Amino acid sequence: MNGAAKPERKGSLLRTMRAVAWSLIGLRKGSDYQQDVEQLNPLHIIAVGLVAIFLLVAALILLVRWIV
Repeated sequence: MNGAAKPERKGSLLRTMRAVAWSLIGLRKGSDYQQDVEQLNPLHIIAVGLVAIFLLVAALILLVRWIV
């Protein structure tokens, strides 16, 4: 009954994955960032980010073992 309702976040999994991928690369427009802040669920971003980092580390380990 506060009057200020929380905005509903309706970000899709694909949009969350794309936002995390662009953030890992380091290329992100300010306007896209603002849209992500307004639309994406922070818990989904954290979960997708952790999975992405795990996959990146696993890929690097496999690459090093394959080369050496």
